[in-house]
Amino acid sequence: MTQKLLITGASQLITMAGHSEKPAVKDAMSDLQILENGALYMEDGRIVEVGSTEELQGKYDVSSEEHIDATGKVVAPGLIDPHTHLVHAGTRENEYAMRLKGRTYMDIMEAGGGIHATTRATQEASHEELYEQSIKRLNKFLLHGVTTVEAKSGYGLTLEHELKQLEVAQKLGNDHPIDLVSTFMGAHAIPMHEKETPEVFVDRVINEMIPEVAKRNLATFNDVFCERGVFTPDQSRRILEAGKEHGLIPKIHADEIEPYAGAELAASVGAISADHLLRASEQGIKDMAEAGVVGVLLPGTAFFLMAEFAQARKMIDAGVAVALSTDANPGSSPTISLPFIMNLGCLNMGMTPEEVLTATTINAAHAIGCAEEAGSLEKGKKADVTIFDIPNYLFLSYQYGMNHVDTVIKAGMPRVVGGQLV
Repeated sequence: MTQKLLITGASQLITMAGHSEKPAVKDAMSDLQILENGALYMEDGRIVEVGSTEELQGKYDVSSEEHIDATGKVVAPGLIDPHTHLVHAGTRENEYAMRLKGRTYMDIMEAGGGIHATTRATQEASHEELYEQSIKRLNKFLLHGVTTVEAKSGYGLTLEHELKQLEVAQKLGNDHPIDLVSTFMGAHAIPMHEKETPEVFVDRVINEMIPEVAKRNLATFNDVFCERGVFTPDQSRRILEAGKEHGLIPKIHADEIEPYAGAELAASVGAISADHLLRASEQGIKDMAEAGVVGVLLPGTAFFLMAEFAQARKMIDAGVAVALSTDANPGSSPTISLPFIMNLGCLNMGMTPEEVLTATTINAAHAIGCAEEAGSLEKGKKADVTIFDIPNYLFLSYQYGMNHVDTVIKAGMPRVVGGQLV
């Protein structure tokens, strides 16, 4: 039996059409391709036609249950979060209190907190415990209009526990409506007991972890935290090149704490994205633009750590394709609200309302290699749709800290209706 769904009457239907082959850059990031009084018809999880309500209404035979009246609402592509640490155990609210009393993020990490605290909790958790904690986060992502999420490992730091994280992510992707794209990040931190012999750990990531992750087909991407006190640019390059040899596409946590040539490295190794970039150099930004590396900016992290924000305006003007993400994690960005990240993009990084929508849809899709399937409302693409109960898209960045999601459709199936999971 054919699964059908027709949406009509949208005050604004934002298609994001025309950027499936290449991400939007510069002025194109403001081109939302909006249809007023828009309509969308889908069958069996795919978009069949996009047009005006006049064109589509009456053209397709649907029952009342197969019709959504979006009068007075905004219809947009399902949001995409291209950088999360979804699968983990535990929380770190105690560190939040410590930072408010003057301790820095790196101080806490070097004393055995930070990533190491979450690593201990994640190593101690069973598959089932990790799954149960993570699926609750996925439900909250869905309630905030997100239909595709990237999920990193990196809180295992041993082969056994890195595989555990990735296996949980794989099961979540199979069980939950949200599509999950997995990234191996064994090079997230050097274990505390190996701080004096980092090369031993680097060798283990390259020679043991990467080959096994690739053999089991548990990840699409390979990420590394290139930062002083974590992994050097040389170590990061070797880890990323090793991943490429095993079919893993490079990503990089770059220039978050200080300028460290991470953006330049991303360009030189052909990374699909460079993420964070709070302190990226002008040369690094130029190199990324020339190489077509997507800049995934994480303003929630800067907000929560009370740090300097990434220079989004400079990057966009230089021709970098910018995407936005929550960086959802327990230590430096404990949020799953991509709409709030849009607010921060406008208010703290100089982006426009149009640019933040592009950055959380089609450009985010390019950052995780799924733009052929997701990120825009175009014929043949997966029917991932979010309907916001607002009269126009400006409300998404104008009213901050609010969730305007009314309906979320994933692969043609309503999964959130009236702001509630169904």
